[in-house]
Amino acid sequence: MGTRPGAEKARYWRKVIHEATRSGVSIREFCRQRQLTVSQFYWWQRRLQQPPPRAKKRVSGGTSASFVLVSEAGQGSDAGIELVLGDGRRLRIHKGVDETTLRAVLAALEN
Repeated sequence: MGTRPGAEKARYWRKVIHEATRSGVSIREFCRQRQLTVSQFYWWQRRLQQPPPRAKKRVSGGTSASFVLVSEAGQGSDAGIELVLGDGRRLRIHKGVDETTLRAVLAALEN
């Protein structure tokens, strides 16, 4: 049984997006160099940032939240997670944040 075509495309675009962020040039220039369309690049970037429905978690208060990779290993020592709330708000939580502060921020978001 082979890999699904959609999975292959997603894997390809994850690699392309990762390379673009490390390239040091604008997205427009990166796409020009690779003969990619800018609109297609941004479409895939948005699509890949949205976690699959099964990855979403319910937090107290009935709001939906999902988790997104902020940085891959080796890209910085303070990388952590980005919490994407159901209403589109994003909360970046850096590695090493103390539990009390995190609980206070999450409680404030529930109000």
